[in-house]
Amino acid sequence: MAIIKCPECGHQVSDKAPVCPYCGVEIAGKTVRCPQCGEVYFKDQSACPICHQPNPNKTKTVPQQPKTVSPVNNEQQPKPAAPVQPSEVPTKPAPADEKKPANSNRATIIVALVLALIIMGALFYFYKTSKDNKEQEAYEYALKSDDPQVLQQFLDQYPDADEEDILAIKDRLAKLKATDQDWTDALVSNSKSSLEAYLDKYPDSPHKQEALHKIDSLDWDNVMHTNTVDAYQAYLEDHPNGEHVDEANDGIKKINAKTVQPEEKQVVASLFRKFFQSLNSKNEENIMSCCDQVMSSFLGKVSATRSDAVTFMHKIWKADVSNMNWRLPGDYQIKKKEVGDNEYEYNVVFSAQQEVEKTDKTMIENKYTIKARVNPNGLISEFNMTRIIE
Repeated sequence: MAIIKCPECGHQVSDKAPVCPYCGVEIAGKTVRCPQCGEVYFKDQSACPICHQPNPNKTKTVPQQPKTVSPVNNEQQPKPAAPVQPSEVPTKPAPADEKKPANSNRATIIVALVLALIIMGALFYFYKTSKDNKEQEAYEYALKSDDPQVLQQFLDQYPDADEEDILAIKDRLAKLKATDQDWTDALVSNSKSSLEAYLDKYPDSPHKQEALHKIDSLDWDNVMHTNTVDAYQAYLEDHPNGEHVDEANDGIKKINAKTVQPEEKQVVASLFRKFFQSLNSKNEENIMSCCDQVMSSFLGKVSATRSDAVTFMHKIWKADVSNMNWRLPGDYQIKKKEVGDNEYEYNVVFSAQQEVEKTDKTMIENKYTIKARVNPNGLISEFNMTRIIE
């Protein structure tokens, strides 16, 4: 297989191709190469259109000579003319028809040359048109490209292109190189502010998504280093569609599962304040409302009920007690434990001071360490106290 120039349109085509992909003319088996100048032309042409070398594959028709008819024997033979002396033979001018072959050959050559020039002109026209079309396509493609190599390739391949096209490509190339340099500087800085400044300067940059990914990663690294609910919340606000949204929500959940929030501490403190105030006022209903129906332990009793809490109240209010006041310093130590989906229980340790005034006006003060547990419903599920002896 060889690459030849289509005799019809001048495009490069394989000599084995059934037809030319550009003009549709038949190629395979329909062309011949001139042995003298190498031009490829159609087999049905009698000679090379360039050098006019006869087509070796074209069968020449040999004109037949008229047959000589032998005279019939019975016919009278013409008598030979009397010999004429050489001096007597008149000199005749050459017939005008004898010059026609020379003039005819000259006319044929001129016509062939004219046809060759026309063909060459047509081929050159098609070649030039094809070249211009390819150049225009390459220019439009390069001008839309964000790859500096594509633009540089156009400049290298078409150094004689239209001056305005070359200037437009060079301007585009210079801008892309400047953009790439700014991007390299922003990337090397590894700074969120530098990346954001780059995006402000080049909002349509081909590196936009990469820059956003880098900013997202930098913010997430800071969140992981801080590991606070506020940091996770800030990330979610800045990156509502970020790459670590699910991880941020999980992080908040894990911290909440371990960290007692101010509102949770307030609930625990209010529960025990109500419980001890109910002891002071001997309010059975309020005491029962503070306790779970069944407590795992209450003052050492396993599976205690609310009634056990009421019994405790009556036990400390002895007959010789005229007044009682429980005070809570508020030194709560609370540990949080997740027991279900967004359900938590709280193990609480705190101190309590008891002032008891007896009927004989004597005062007794006691201090206790309270260890208790509060269930997800905000009720006391375990309660034990130890007296501090000083």
